[in-house]
Amino acid sequence: MNQTKKILNFLNDLKANNSKEWMLANKPEYLKQKQVFVELVQSTIEGLSGFDQKLAGLEPKDCIFRINRDIRFSKDKTLYKTHLGAYMAAGGRKSMLPGYYLHLEPGNNSVLAAGLYRPGSDLLNKVRQEIDYNGQDLQSIVEKSSWTKEFGPLEGERLARAPKGYSMDHHMIQYLQLKSYLVVLKLKDSEVIASDFHTIAIKKFKHMHPLVNFLNTAIS
Repeated sequence: MNQTKKILNFLNDLKANNSKEWMLANKPEYLKQKQVFVELVQSTIEGLSGFDQKLAGLEPKDCIFRINRDIRFSKDKTLYKTHLGAYMAAGGRKSMLPGYYLHLEPGNNSVLAAGLYRPGSDLLNKVRQEIDYNGQDLQSIVEKSSWTKEFGPLEGERLARAPKGYSMDHHMIQYLQLKSYLVVLKLKDSEVIASDFHTIAIKKFKHMHPLVNFLNTAIS
């Protein structure tokens, strides 16, 4: 069992006591668990850099999302997120470039994911152009039996029609219609608190890497 169990325990307590008063009273414990998460993200970046050189030199502070929620325009006025997340991509979480996402949340809601989430039109057009020209490269990744057995199909919002410049009878239409290109692996709490969690996470991310590499090639 690794230290992530204490992270999940803290997040469970936060979910039951989501208030500024509770957070202030428990700030020492929050800072302790946040540091554990920082160290986990650092070691994850180091592991990822072994097969994705674009992440070399990336720092956890550039990847980890704030726990405070932006409630200015939300009907949900809950102050704090009940998960910890980090997006590891060249340039960090704000870059909007292809990368890897680590999400810890109790209740069997933790996630390992990779790809490109809601890119702007410029990046999305580049990805679609690459699929138009070299869609077989994407198919060779996401339609391989070992991939579909472990991850299933690509996830992401989908257009109801063909994107501008393409027709519904295009042989790659199922991929051209996507607005995000994501592989998502849901995890049980028992997997997250296991002693080999970090090793397994790196292994899963390495399996996801060909998709990230395809997307980086498309936008470069």
